[in-house]
Amino acid sequence: MTQAPDLPLWAALLVAFLVLFGASVSLIGTVGLLRLKTFYERMHAPTLGTTVGMASILLASMICFSALQSRIVIHEILIELFVTLTTPVTLMLLSRAALYRDRSEGRERRDKP
Repeated sequence: MTQAPDLPLWAALLVAFLVLFGASVSLIGTVGLLRLKTFYERMHAPTLGTTVGMASILLASMICFSALQSRIVIHEILIELFVTLTTPVTLMLLSRAALYRDRSEGRERRDKP
């Protein structure tokens, strides 16, 4: 059922490293989301996990399926392009909405000393 035994050793090691790296970066972003105190601090941590972690895992997927099928797989490029373009836009819209809400309610940012 699985095609893992057909994967060359160099590709299997590279894919394993990239998947573990991507998962680690995503986990760090999640822990940052839980640990940081204010909304403005929390916005940055998940973006790191989304961008770098996703890119690493999609690169591993491209290497794996390109080595198995002996042709370049480009579906992952479209996924990476879409997520890489939409993540910063979403972050900017969220930050502007929070800033507008804080200003309209007369609140100052709480992360200033």
